[in-house]
Amino acid sequence: MHRLASIKASVPFAYVSGSVAGSSLSRSVAGAGDASLQLTTLLLGGPALSVADFEKYEPTTTVGLSLTVSGPSGQYNPNRVLNLGADLWSFKPEIGISHPFGPDQKWVVDRYFYTYFFPDNTEYHGKEILRQEPLPGFEAHISYDITPDLWASLDANYAFRGTTLVAGVDQNDAQKNLTVGTETYWTLNSRNSIAFLFAKSVVHENAPIFTAVAVKYFYSWGPGY
Repeated sequence: MHRLASIKASVPFAYVSGSVAGSSLSRSVAGAGDASLQLTTLLLGGPALSVADFEKYEPTTTVGLSLTVSGPSGQYNPNRVLNLGADLWSFKPEIGISHPFGPDQKWVVDRYFYTYFFPDNTEYHGKEILRQEPLPGFEAHISYDITPDLWASLDANYAFRGTTLVAGVDQNDAQKNLTVGTETYWTLNSRNSIAFLFAKSVVHENAPIFTAVAVKYFYSWGPGY
């Protein structure tokens, strides 16, 4: 079938600071978060191409599937509220649809539908069983190619449910989490690219309140580069 497929492994490093309103409790922590592995394949569109053929490829509607697995490798202290790791495994199947449109197909709209599944944590706080219901959500992006080497997008992500139970007791903490943001991606040359991201939570019922700024660097290698 010659469909494009990819494997991506990541270990995030972060700094987090927080406090409990109405109290003197606060904490700051820096270090590694939970590692993840993502497997992706396209079902429609996006054939596997050489570097030379990729430069001449005309985008079409594409449909893809992915599975992301995250493990409890990040820093976690059961006696602390604020942690970089979740002390949970998670499995995230996802389907995505991308459609170019407009003059010269410079506009692209992407939609993703996913659900997080969480196995039980049988050693929550060292002695209890933590169970979390599935956390479904969807994500949308609309992007524009400013030049052949530069594009920018507006982004939104909404997730809901995900209620937790501790020792069988419902914690009444179903989530509603809407995040909006923007991303700019600049291809410096055939091997090097850089991305600038901004995201902010605007609805955060039983979900983190955050503003995030990130810079990402990408290096590509292989025959033909």
